[in-house]
This record gives sequence, structure tokens and C-alpha cells, in this order.
Amino acid sequence: MKKSLIALASLAVVTAASAQSSVTLYGIADVVIHKDTGASTTLTSGGVSTSRWGIKGSEDLGGGLNANFNFEQGINLGDGSTGSGFNRQAWMGLSGGFGEVKLGKAWNAYDDFAGAGNSAFDANVLSPAIIAPSYTYVANPNKGVYYSTPSFGGFGAAISSSFKDGANNQRVTAFHVKYEGGPLFVAVGQERDKTDSGTREATRLVGTYDFGVATLRAAFGTVKDEGDDYSIGADVPLSDALTLSGGVVAVRPDVGSNQNAFALAASYALSKRTSVYTGFRRLNEAAVDATGEPKNRIGVGLKHTF
Repeated sequence: MKKSLIALASLAVVTAASAQSSVTLYGIADVVIHKDTGASTTLTSGGVSTSRWGIKGSEDLGGGLNANFNFEQGINLGDGSTGSGFNRQAWMGLSGGFGEVKLGKAWNAYDDFAGAGNSAFDANVLSPAIIAPSYTYVANPNKGVYYSTPSFGGFGAAISSSFKDGANNQRVTAFHVKYEGGPLFVAVGQERDKTDSGTREATRLVGTYDFGVATLRAAFGTVKDEGDDYSIGADVPLSDALTLSGGVVAVRPDVGSNQNAFALAASYALSKRTSVYTGFRRLNEAAVDATGEPKNRIGVGLKHTF
């Protein structure tokens, strides 16, 4: 009887602990087959979203305070290789009524919103945004500190920075301010990537509006001493499962010829977690010369989220 009571007490403790904390295994498997101008048909991992796996968790500390962590690693479905360690995210932090703090390798305050204005699902290999100067920002610097506020009537903000890292003493700081209410989303922010070699400064304004029959996406970006980019596009749901997304990007560099790109993509949901997609992207000659990307690309892919 005594042993039974001890067993029941132990089970109650484990059950209570489980109710206050959680650990989740998650990931994305995404692969695309595409044909580029002047190249053979090939297979690339991460057609829309980078393939990855990760572990995240949260513990309820009481009083509305939570301890959180997230470890995430990229996966190449083409050859089965993985990124070096948890190359995408590796952080821990706290959240509560004050907002959220993350310490470690986390997506910074600029990355939080920068892709929201991109068309063609902001796809890695199909979006026209690939030619924009700010596309090459530092998304998840090492040794980072990140803070985001709670929402105040739809308004929110975040700021992030990193300690000096590497032989070139890289330090990345970023911020954004946003409004998200009803059909409207708008955000503006900046990232400064400072090294011993100099400073790269990118500023971006994005906005989306859901009209019901379509969601309009637009963005303006500028990179100091490099140039400006403008983009506009739309997502059009043709049915509960099928969505069409397309748009254009124009880059006006400080030096060189004007660059332009156009893309059109479609995604069909086979289930809540699995979809097939296809798309076409075209660049003008100036964009090809500046980025090294192919003039034309057409592809079809498969994406699964777990």
C-alpha cells in the first residue's frame, strides 16, 4: 500500500511538471525541381522555405513568466547534409507581460518583417526579391540579444543587437516598429551591419492589406551607398486550397543599370501540412549581371511542415 501511494505521488509530480512545460519537435521538408536558363534541370532543397528541423520548448515559471528555448538546424534534401551545428537558431530567453527576451543566435528585429512584402510566397528560389540589395542582410547574427514588446492596440516594436564576433569584429544591430490590426499590416525598420571594414545600413518599409479576394503586398527598401528597391505584388486565393501569388521588383542602384524582376507562383494545399507549388521567375539583363542569378527559372516543388 505504501509503495502504491509513493508511485501515485510520483506520477502526480510528473503530470504536474508536464502540464507546466512543453518540448516540441518541428521542421520543414521542402524540395524543388527547376530549370534555369543555360543550365540543366536540377533539384534544390528549400524551394519556398529552407528545409530544417528544430526543437523548441517553454516552461511556465508562474506569475505569467515563461522560460523558452529554440534550437534549429538547416537540412539539405539534395545530399542529406546539415548545417554546422544549430546554424539557424540557438537561443534561450524569457517572456511575459513585459514582452520577450532572447539570448543567443536568433532571427533579428529586421528579419521579423523584411520578407512580408515579397510576392511569390517569398520563395527562396522563385521570389523576385532575390535581386533587392537588402535581400542579403544578416538575418541571425551570432551572440545576439533580442527584445520585443507586447502588442499595444496592434502596435509593437523590437530591437536587437549582437556582441562583436569573428576576425572582422562584426556587430549587427536592428529594430522595427509595426502595426498589425484587422486586414492591415505595416512595418518599418533598419539593420546596421558594422565591421572593421565598414558599415552596411539597410532600411525597409513594408505593408500588406487583405481585401478578402486578394492580399496586396508592397515594400520599399534602401541600402546606403548601394541603391533602392521597390516591390509590389498580390496573393490571390482561387479556392480554399489554391493560391496564386505574383509581383515585380525594381532596383535602382547608385551605380549601374536599372534591375527588374518578375515572378508568378501557385501553391496547392494537399492537406494542412503538405502542398505542391510551381512558379516562373524572369530577370532583366542588368539583374542577371549584378546578381549572377539566371535570366529565367521555372520549377515545381513539394513542401511538408511537421
